[in-house]
Amino acid sequence: MRRTALIALALASVPALLTAQTATPRYQPWGLELQNMDRTVKPGDDFYAYALGTWLRDHPIPADKVGAGYNYDLPDEIEGQVRQIVETAAARPATPDARKVGDFYAAWMDEKAIEARGRAPLAPWLARIEAVTTRPQLVRLMMRPGYPAPVNIGISTDADDPTRYMVDAGQARLGLPTRDYYLLTGERYDTIRRAYRQYLVTIQELAGVSDAAAKADRILALETRLSQDQWTPEQRRDPVKTHNPMTRAQLTQLAPELDWTPTLAAMGLGQAAKVNVSEPSAIAAASKRLGDVPLSTWKEWMTARFISSAAPFLPHAFDQANFDFYSKTLRGVPEQRARWKRGMALIDDALGEAVGAIYVQHYWSPTTQAKADELVADLQAAYKDKITAATWMDDATRTAALAKLATFDPRVGHPAKWIDYTTLPVSRTDPLANNMAVADFQWRLQLQRFPKPVDRGLWYMTPQTVNAYYDPTMNQITLPAAILQPPFFDANADPAVNYAETGATTIGHEMGHGFDDQGRQFDEKGRLRDWWSKDTAAKYTVQADRLAAQFDQYEPIPGVRIKGRLTLGENLADLGGLETAYAAYRRYVARHGEPPLRDGLSGDQRFFLAYAQAWQGKRRDESVRQQLLSDPHSPDKYRVNGIVRNFAPWYQAFGVKPGDALYLPPAQRVSVWQ
Repeated sequence: MRRTALIALALASVPALLTAQTATPRYQPWGLELQNMDRTVKPGDDFYAYALGTWLRDHPIPADKVGAGYNYDLPDEIEGQVRQIVETAAARPATPDARKVGDFYAAWMDEKAIEARGRAPLAPWLARIEAVTTRPQLVRLMMRPGYPAPVNIGISTDADDPTRYMVDAGQARLGLPTRDYYLLTGERYDTIRRAYRQYLVTIQELAGVSDAAAKADRILALETRLSQDQWTPEQRRDPVKTHNPMTRAQLTQLAPELDWTPTLAAMGLGQAAKVNVSEPSAIAAASKRLGDVPLSTWKEWMTARFISSAAPFLPHAFDQANFDFYSKTLRGVPEQRARWKRGMALIDDALGEAVGAIYVQHYWSPTTQAKADELVADLQAAYKDKITAATWMDDATRTAALAKLATFDPRVGHPAKWIDYTTLPVSRTDPLANNMAVADFQWRLQLQRFPKPVDRGLWYMTPQTVNAYYDPTMNQITLPAAILQPPFFDANADPAVNYAETGATTIGHEMGHGFDDQGRQFDEKGRLRDWWSKDTAAKYTVQADRLAAQFDQYEPIPGVRIKGRLTLGENLADLGGLETAYAAYRRYVARHGEPPLRDGLSGDQRFFLAYAQAWQGKRRDESVRQQLLSDPHSPDKYRVNGIVRNFAPWYQAFGVKPGDALYLPPAQRVSVWQ
């Protein structure tokens, strides 16, 4: 995801887009918002507050959001652009795809019609659950698109042979965000569980389900039991432990209650000889629950979970109950987002490339493409320099790393080929039916691809997405059009700003995923294979372990600390990105001379301030809680303070000394690429 790679790369030479300032940068005066700083704070005590303290103090979180900052502002801007596209499609559709977009949006926005239909749209979908009389029937229905299941079965790239697809089975998300919400003790978690139980009661009663309270008790007990056997987020980050290809015989031995042969056949996967089981012990336990928990309880669970997923498409009472629990209780958001804004997110998931094809016509240009391609090429060249100069790599590992770099495949802007939505039926009157049709359409797309060679042209984000990602099995980085604009990409900003923001936190960061603690386990062809020498891997691991231990000590909200192992890849990414981007910036200075002071700040100081301001953000406490329990990203403050304190040039730029709160003795600092 955006800025989530491990080891970010810097620029080998200065591309034209970073040197030529022919226009005014969007963020004044030269790419940063200096008014956001709080110069009363000592940089060595809290660099994040020094760079952003005034903004943190004076900028409120909007009532309909979990947070505020650059990562919320830019998506808002894109959302407005997409709204114009969608509303035009609804009023004057120019193509069949535009008509589908318009009809989907019209059905979602017609609240009066949704209220008038009441809960009736639920009936045919719940009737299928009610008709189940045997466990095999239950399992078949669970595996149909749009229905809940304790095990997810899907299609992904084969980690042993990335030219082909493979069926994958893994633990499914339950009603609460992670297993911790079921298992942790304390009043806050007790309160959340009580609120969840009441939510289950409310939505069942709204749907006309009898004896809702007793059913809610059984559902919560079942999910608690399932959660006890699920893997933690940290465990699920391990690509080796989650790669367990099994034959039909092995699957049957592991989890017989899933009836693998008829189940896969019913899903259209009868030809699959093997299935990768991501979390074997959790899948085995879920299978046992299918056998020892009464069929009636499983049907109650499916009914409640289906109603919950359908709630946003039903009358206001359903939608409000869903918001009250999942947004207000779990994330601390006091106000529901405007309906049109939520509609943009739904359309992005349902018909995102149909909208994206129009978006790039308006907001993406060959000039931007060329500049982005140039920057990516420079980053690749810089990475080659870093690998070549890495003293901790032996020659064999270095040769393999350079081979992987040579096959790196960057995609910028938008797909070369768009998804064909011809077979997706869209109703102008029934948003729930549309949601189910989308689930079915997306599954049929996967089935069409399954027997064929892997399609390297597929994108898993739309062009209008403010994000980016790296796929280790493809050795690809994907940079959608929407992310390549200010504040993360500005051709007219101070070079120090672009090196810190674009070089360290966005493009190069994603490229570095190929060599992070997960991505480094995949070779140049995307195969899951250990190509590191024992000695080189050991040196890398020492640094990684030390950084994990540092982050284990940070406590963003009372009683909840950062999980150093869960966030390790992202924390290493931030540190490696800062190291390499700074080295590239100093090479720029060596060629062009020491830059003049600007607003009393040296080039190095501007570089580090840009790095800090790139992480501008604040979130509500309950949202932070959920992030700490399940998200591999550390909160923004710690992606700054927890990183710069390991980097000597930052100490020099701001005169950080022993006694300052962030000071670490040199022997305790962690280094990735130095």
